[in-house]
Amino acid sequence: METRRALLVDAFTDEPLAGNVAGVVPDAAGLSDDRMGRIAAELGASETAFLFEAGDGADERVRYFTPSTEVDLCGHATIASYAALYDAGEVDAGDRTLRTNVGDLSIAVDDDGTVWMRQNPPTVEPVDETELDADRLGDALGIDPAALRDVGADLPVAVASTGLPWLVVPVNFLQRLGEAEPDAAAVEAISNAHDAAGIYAFTFDTLDAASTLHGRAFAPAVGVAEDPVTGTASGAVGAYLRAVDAFDGALPEELRFEQGHFLDRPGEVRVRVDGDDVRVGGRAVVSTEGELCLPDERDDDGIIEA
Repeated sequence: METRRALLVDAFTDEPLAGNVAGVVPDAAGLSDDRMGRIAAELGASETAFLFEAGDGADERVRYFTPSTEVDLCGHATIASYAALYDAGEVDAGDRTLRTNVGDLSIAVDDDGTVWMRQNPPTVEPVDETELDADRLGDALGIDPAALRDVGADLPVAVASTGLPWLVVPVNFLQRLGEAEPDAAAVEAISNAHDAAGIYAFTFDTLDAASTLHGRAFAPAVGVAEDPVTGTASGAVGAYLRAVDAFDGALPEELRFEQGHFLDRPGEVRVRVDGDDVRVGGRAVVSTEGELCLPDERDDDGIIEA
């Protein structure tokens, strides 16, 4: 029976069983879409990265699958992949080029194993309150709408993207954010209506004084009820903070986003924004490594007819 090396890697942390777990298949050559989807479902991580040789100007090619669908970009699985490759001695510190479904991305690996991912040029589009008001958002997220209105005048709801769109929703206090009990169907409907992967709700009220904000990411539209620590969303939110002038023109050189604490998987994402250059960075640690046995390819569509 064919086997493939498969890893579970905890990203945006240097502690096992924290941060955001990603599946990583370091050699996915020859795997069909069906097999990749089934492997991702078996590993059970929110996303699994499948790595291929690229050539033609790129060092690696990657495809990302959730347990239910393929997604174009995943920050934490990218950080996890390169941290694992570096830890295994399969790549050296320095610059790499990664080919994704949304184009080629620049990756940098520091000597200490920190992985930096340059994201696509950002877009930030505020959402008119007549299209999506605080009452509807609050009901969907299970947050008192007053906690959204309290900051809405200065920080608008917006769709931000650095490769994967997220609906960015500011919340006044950490307690309110922590009380969120999302209605998955309502969050999915709102996400779909705004062509977003999910909703990233955040507050400047943080647990760690060194953190810029505390975030939570809800993405049932792509099969993830809540993502513990989210790279693509963090890059998008970094661009959002610059676009809405959240720091009165003085965006810090490096932003630190804490996330995952309400899922008992704390992690930290480092974000650097310089004009249209947005980079997301973090550490990662391999928690599980083994050989995955693969079944034969399916000859049909898997549908059983009576």
